Amino acid sequence: MQHVLQAGLSLGMSATSGLHSKKPPPVDPSFDGLSSLLPMSFVPTAETKITLRGKHHNVSVPYLCWGAWSWGDKATWHWDDARERPALKEAWQIAVQNGMNFIDTAQAYGSGESERICAELFKGMPRDSYVIQTKWYVVPDNMTNLLHPTEAPVKMLRKSLERCGLEYMDCYLVHGHIHASSISQVAKGLAECVDQGLTKTVGVANYSTEDMIKMADELAKYGIPLATNQCEFSILRRHPETHGLLQACKDRGIVFQSYSSLAQGRLTGKYNASHEPPKTYRFSSYPMQEIEPTLEVLASIAKRRGVTVPGVALNYNVSKGVLPVAGVRNPEQAKSTSTAWGWRLSEEEIRQIDAVSFDGKSTVLWQQG
Repeated sequence: MQHVLQAGLSLGMSATSGLHSKKPPPVDPSFDGLSSLLPMSFVPTAETKITLRGKHHNVSVPYLCWGAWSWGDKATWHWDDARERPALKEAWQIAVQNGMNFIDTAQAYGSGESERICAELFKGMPRDSYVIQTKWYVVPDNMTNLLHPTEAPVKMLRKSLERCGLEYMDCYLVHGHIHASSISQVAKGLAECVDQGLTKTVGVANYSTEDMIKMADELAKYGIPLATNQCEFSILRRHPETHGLLQACKDRGIVFQSYSSLAQGRLTGKYNASHEPPKTYRFSSYPMQEIEPTLEVLASIAKRRGVTVPGVALNYNVSKGVLPVAGVRNPEQAKSTSTAWGWRLSEEEIRQIDAVSFDGKSTVLWQQG
């Protein structure tokens, strides 16, 4: 399954990687980015939480989630288990001490190895001391997905729980394109997951506004709220904000989560025009030369604020009312991402970043949101 994800990236399922134009589209300067902001009095800390709504139980989560895509994934992220697993365990201890106890994984990540690694991290921890969500990918690598869209969510979630060594998930997302006619069947399957006590909340990933609302309406028939929609969102892809999806989530109490919040490393300050990201995805990507003005603005703010460039990029997402998911695999990354908390970008700083941001695009088969 990890090879399916790698192939998808190569073909452009991400806004910043894959087969794309070398001239990324900027955001229309007439768009009012300040309209998306949370109240300026809000400051993200370890104590501030956002609520994923459920039928029987709500789940309170911090304003930062650890992305576990790279864990165990050799096809895309070239995971070196002997070297990286000890570093990850150390990073997790740092994170938990600082209130970052929320992990986003998936059945596809590392072909299940990411979930097994999560089980190791959770050993000895009380179940209420961490939060975990996983995702069911609707792809034709498993006939259950194609032939039994109602039964598949339960069957696949039980396998995830076994790999994670858990009795229940905090949130379970359906990820990937579903034909509109199948949404009702999948919703019924997700409802079964909730009613059987296998997950507290349910969500979707990469859903357009239209399909998200359809799923929410179908789940409502079972008394279940749609808790979240996870899509790619960053300073380099503001498409969900500029095209109304983010506001639609806010209007309906659906938490909008962002994956690739750091644009797969492009917003970390690690790369520049003379040091491009690895050609992991085989095809062309946004050239760093095109986004150097963006990085200069982020670096200037980071220096002035005494935080890291990733800290600024993640604080930007939170300021927009977005729950960012950021990939972490070592102590240095854990410490760097934690600088997103304890402060807040000003409106003027938001304007500066908005001015050098990009719109991105959507795709029919994958990135609909």
